[in-house]
Amino acid sequence: MTDVIDLPLSVPSRAEHRPRIIAIANQKGGVGKTTTTINLATALAAVNQRVLIVDLDPQGNASTGLGLRPSEREISSYDVLINGNSLEEARKDTAIPRLTIVPSGMDLTGAEIELVDFERREMQLKESLGQLPQDVDYVLIDCPPSLGLLTLNALVASDAVLVPLQCEFFALEGISHLVRTIKRVKKAFNPALEIQGIVLTMYDKRNNLSAQVANDVRDYFGDVVYRTVIPRNVRVSEAPSHGTPVLVYDMKCPGSRAYLNLASEVLKREGVKA
Repeated sequence: MTDVIDLPLSVPSRAEHRPRIIAIANQKGGVGKTTTTINLATALAAVNQRVLIVDLDPQGNASTGLGLRPSEREISSYDVLINGNSLEEARKDTAIPRLTIVPSGMDLTGAEIELVDFERREMQLKESLGQLPQDVDYVLIDCPPSLGLLTLNALVASDAVLVPLQCEFFALEGISHLVRTIKRVKKAFNPALEIQGIVLTMYDKRNNLSAQVANDVRDYFGDVVYRTVIPRNVRVSEAPSHGTPVLVYDMKCPGSRAYLNLASEVLKREGVKA
């Protein structure tokens, strides 16, 4: 992991309006990617940012977590990638003001195989995002737990990557692989790609291991790691089963406060006043 630190921290210019595209990525499953995507998007929307989520995970948990039933996903991210449908055709409103989503469907499971035959297979999402409407400030891409063609499409299309990192013993195992992938994408397809930040998730203050992992990550990555940590919180876990973000499910719980703080940090790094 000696090649990690030289990746630049994302501090973009927002002089002219252009939607900022951030991939939420980590090839390890169960680290809080979808939970972070949903709740960060909701927190950004709560401070008047107009947010579009692109659900690029075949499991479709971001879509479910925002209350979209499978029958409401007539046009999905699969259709955008494979069938040439526009983002505007696929975009669905949610119950959260200023938050829309391009949902995922089961068809996306086969997209990895189908994309292999595309001449510009790694550019499909980037080209679709070139049609973004002007009523969007942020695009958050919920990536699958792998470093396949779907995640590659997200990295090629994005301005920056936000990495959720679980506070557990194996947290750092594999992140060097992700960083190497980011550097390869920078070199071959997307020179402007940056790390927006690393967010520590599922932090348990009662557990010495959580504190040890958090300290190790901060010692190694320095300011790339957000000050905000996302606690292990029952209300955060319960909210998706109700089809709603935790900020709506229980605004006062520790998880909600943490995501509001995270949104504030993200906006500060983006040079936007919350």
